[in-house]
Amino acid sequence: MKKSSSVSILKWFLIPLILIIITSLIYIYIQFGMGSSSRTRQVIIWIRNPQSHPEWKMESNIRCTESTPFLFPTDGYIGYLWDDSFRPGHRHQGIDIFTDQQSGETPVFAAHDGYLTRLSDWKSSLIIRIPEDPLSPRDQIWIYYTHLADSKGSSYIVSDFPPGTSEFFVEEGTLLGYQGNYSGTPGNPTGIHLHFSIVKDDGQGTFLNELKIHNTLDPSPYFDLPLNGNENQNEIPVCTN
Repeated sequence: MKKSSSVSILKWFLIPLILIIITSLIYIYIQFGMGSSSRTRQVIIWIRNPQSHPEWKMESNIRCTESTPFLFPTDGYIGYLWDDSFRPGHRHQGIDIFTDQQSGETPVFAAHDGYLTRLSDWKSSLIIRIPEDPLSPRDQIWIYYTHLADSKGSSYIVSDFPPGTSEFFVEEGTLLGYQGNYSGTPGNPTGIHLHFSIVKDDGQGTFLNELKIHNTLDPSPYFDLPLNGNENQNEIPVCTN
């Protein structure tokens, strides 16, 4: 009798637990797997053989239309989009542009006129203040660039912008540096790419924390490209002007 009772209790405990696990896995797949898995496959294809899809590549210093606010900042394939989820719980704060060249070879340019800052401990990152958002002139925004260093942290940022640079005016199209694969941890490289994001101002003249997606803006209207990962599940963003 005791054994039967124990089995019954175990059964009623295990069945709900199994259902919870299955439901959780389905939720994770729907939330994080469906859109990102397709994009991840595309990124892997590009990294392994960029020449197989030359039509995926964007060119630097072009606009998709004459009225597009930003110049495209570098050559390459736009892999991960804004608000993509390439791992559970993660929301990508910008776009990742992958090169078909080696680390340190693909130039990166200023997408818009603004005032460049490089904090003293930034090996691979720059941020440019734009006093008047071209889509909302009353607002100030910042454009953030990172991974401009090799896997060990040796910087590819041009010598014009040494650590500690503050409020240095640059025109759109100015050479900033070169795509690299520095992850922030020496010896643990990312793929060679540029991470580019548009960061909100805190209202007091300082940029907000770029690591939180609610502090960033959807870059789609700034490039006239479908760069929102929620709205674009499979399309390769590209223009040919």
